[in-house]
Amino acid sequence: MSIMIYKKYAPLLLACAVGMGTCFHALAEPPARLKIGVSVSDLGNPFFARIAQGAKAKAQELVGDNAEVILVSSAYDVERQRRQIDQFVSQRVDMILLSAAVYDAFEEAIARAQQAGVKVLAVDVNAAGADATVTTNNPQAGEIACRYIAEQINGAGNVVILNGPQVSSIIERVQGCETVLADYPDITILSDDRNSGGSREGGLEMMTHLLMIYPHIDAVFTINDPAALGAEVAAQQSGRDEFIIVSVDGAPSVIEAMSQPNTLIRGTATQSPTQMAKKAVEMGYELMQGHTLETNEVLIPAVLITPENNKSAKTW
Repeated sequence: MSIMIYKKYAPLLLACAVGMGTCFHALAEPPARLKIGVSVSDLGNPFFARIAQGAKAKAQELVGDNAEVILVSSAYDVERQRRQIDQFVSQRVDMILLSAAVYDAFEEAIARAQQAGVKVLAVDVNAAGADATVTTNNPQAGEIACRYIAEQINGAGNVVILNGPQVSSIIERVQGCETVLADYPDITILSDDRNSGGSREGGLEMMTHLLMIYPHIDAVFTINDPAALGAEVAAQQSGRDEFIIVSVDGAPSVIEAMSQPNTLIRGTATQSPTQMAKKAVEMGYELMQGHTLETNEVLIPAVLITPENNKSAKTW
């Protein structure tokens, strides 16, 4: 009988032999199949649909037609998402991509999945206990968006922040924004605690209320593009056009809106949901084979898109 040893495994085999250890578990063959459970926050947001598409594309790249992706939405419901994690384990998935509704609410469910041999990757937002995390550099996204706001209003004026569900990504964007605006003593933040839900409907509702309260606003920062689109509708319905809107996502719909005459939307800091998901699947696949990751946390830089560069901007 002959045994073939691949070159990349030779040093590890030698180390095992010298130490008399049993580390053959680290030399698992690349899996021939890949079943991925994806739990995101809101399937009504195209961003999360792109995460699922990216996961499927990377899985197919790795194992061809033996790739399967199960997609569910938590709707920011913690108990629902806990059940989804347990259901993924029952469905014998190989890895879970988790956009956690709350950072520290899933440690026990994640541990159960890991005990069953499932790799858990946090995507878009952090999740305590996950094997690895892939997100946008959210503080940077908030910083570049609100630096642009400050420049556009000449360092003075009234700013409204349309907040959202208190997941790590949104908290960090708002913190990044407020850190930058603090450098401008003549900028006043009128409101930063209205929860838009990260949706067009929520953006419309919350912005409508704010327009009734504040007679003059110079700029609005929204935590994502759906909320920005809703805020613009609220302005149109209220007959208000004195302010600009800047957001985070880089969604094709907002980039298109920026090219329209008289739009209030003047900027969006990009995210890369497809790239985010592909990287998470790649990392999970490495972990499945017993490999050690170079890093357990990947931050994808944001880039600001404005009317000046939107025609050449790279979209999702």
